[in-house]
Amino acid sequence: MFLKDSAGIYRVPEFGRLPWLVHGFGTRSANLPPSLTTLKQVHSTTCVFAAGRTGQLGQGDALLENTPGCPVAVKTADCLPILLVDEQNRAVAAVHAGWRGTVGQIVLHSVDAMRRQFGSKPAELCAAIGPGIGVCCYEVGPEVAQHFGKQGRTHVDLTEANREQLRDAGLAANRIYSAGLCTKCLADEFHSYRRDKEAAGRMYSFAGIAQAVK
Repeated sequence: MFLKDSAGIYRVPEFGRLPWLVHGFGTRSANLPPSLTTLKQVHSTTCVFAAGRTGQLGQGDALLENTPGCPVAVKTADCLPILLVDEQNRAVAAVHAGWRGTVGQIVLHSVDAMRRQFGSKPAELCAAIGPGIGVCCYEVGPEVAQHFGKQGRTHVDLTEANREQLRDAGLAANRIYSAGLCTKCLADEFHSYRRDKEAAGRMYSFAGIAQAVK
């Protein structure tokens, strides 16, 4: 279970043992860090190494970083925000996974990008799957269902699909944490495109290395 702090940001308790890690999953009223590096998200499998750069770095759906003081972020309103953390190499990734990204296995691409960029070992990574639309509310038509091995109108569990992909990538099951919070159900807490359509805002989820690390 993730815990919400006084800034309106959900934190992963298991990440609290890493004093160098800055992270969080935003809500509608979150008080976010002042400077977050982002991408123009396009539901792709493109992973970008931020390398200390700030601002919006072009198109893609996963940002990797190991530079202190430069947190990276993704924005969501039903899609899943996923944070990957490499304790050994002090590196992170922020991943945006909607149904298209899930079908394209964006988390596998992200784990592989961390391996190539930082020397990360999948078995040593931790992952946190943040608030997103739950299986309770995510009903899809046959054109989407077929990508998940289903037929007709049905409900899809994006969290479980990404959890399975993370395990396939080599992460241990006990190092994958999930918020278990549905953005459509919890209107007071989260924006939801399914619920609010074009009026929906976006939440920011972020990870980074603290400016002063020990």
